[in-house]
Amino acid sequence: METKNIMIVGVGGQGTLLASKLLGRLLLGRGYDVKVSEVHGMSQRGGSVVTYVRWGDKVYSPIIDKGQADCILSFELLEAARYTEFLKPDGRIIVNSQQINPMPVIAGTAVYPEKLAEKLTACGSDMDVLDALALAEKAGSSKAVNLVLMGRLAKYFDFTTEEWMDAIEHSVPPKFLEMNKKAFELGRSA
Repeated sequence: METKNIMIVGVGGQGTLLASKLLGRLLLGRGYDVKVSEVHGMSQRGGSVVTYVRWGDKVYSPIIDKGQADCILSFELLEAARYTEFLKPDGRIIVNSQQINPMPVIAGTAVYPEKLAEKLTACGSDMDVLDALALAEKAGSSKAVNLVLMGRLAKYFDFTTEEWMDAIEHSVPPKFLEMNKKAFELGRSA
């Protein structure tokens, strides 16, 4: 199998790292060689966080180069726009429609770009946009956006529900398990 690549991008505190670990666990369970690499850019201050997840028969590097990502899973619209150059021409972007203002916008030195989803679609990207925040809140917590997005990603994989649930059970603290399972199901069925 040729190596597959997913970039998970978001803002610090959104749960991108948990999502990448869950996906890595799922892929390892299928017997793939998996590499996960994290890049934290001022993540504790609301900055950009990028995780690379690569899998296949044999993966030699954890890094995804420009034009190599099969999928970008984005927790926020502007983060999707930042990384589109990494997407393959036939790649897919799964994106939460939520907008989180970066520091320059908060400080008043910049303006959040308008109509980002439309601009990304106009560039030819295969876009799957959903309001993951609303679904997470429906599941019980705004912090469950990551599991909503993993549920949406699950629509594009051939893994069983049992495989996903096993990965979730081994990745999420027990006291948050049922809420996160619900968020996953809401994302998958949205």
